Amino acid sequence: FMSYQVSIAEAVRNAGRVLAETDCHAVKLEGGAAMVPTVAALVERGIPVVAHLGFTPQAVNLLGTRVQGRTAASAEQLHADAIALAGAGASAVVLEMVPRALASAISRELTIPTIGIGAGSGCDGQVLVLHDMLGLNDTFSPRFLKRYDELAGRVVAAAERFGAEVRAGKYPDDAHSFE
Repeated sequence: FMSYQVSIAEAVRNAGRVLAETDCHAVKLEGGAAMVPTVAALVERGIPVVAHLGFTPQAVNLLGTRVQGRTAASAEQLHADAIALAGAGASAVVLEMVPRALASAISRELTIPTIGIGAGSGCDGQVLVLHDMLGLNDTFSPRFLKRYDELAGRVVAAAERFGAEVRAGKYPDDAHSFE
């Protein structure tokens, strides 16, 4: 949050640090047409950018958690934003909580990949947050989320068993210690 919105110079500096100091291969920026100059500046400096449109988590306090692009005007704006970001050099676009017909139309037009999360099957790829798909956060359940397991209860039970064994002096035992 606020690592790229303040100025283009700060975005370049921060994105450069991310790539230099981590195993990261690209940065992801949320936002539409307003981010085009920043995306272009990053790409010009050799920093790959993934754009993020639709529901943007950093703007949750402004947008709420609702589907974006449902009205004709907002759909047209999202479509134009995607084209502009691709034109600025973005290497992919994440489309989150966007109507599937809109996501499909954007995906057909762009020459870069689209990655959907709650945007239907017409995107080039799909993503789900690992903790969500594994049921580790059992209080979060948006419509697009398909759980592939329910691990929250098992994780809590394992943590409780661990705590009980530590308090009882059963862990660590000889098999889990060094002489």
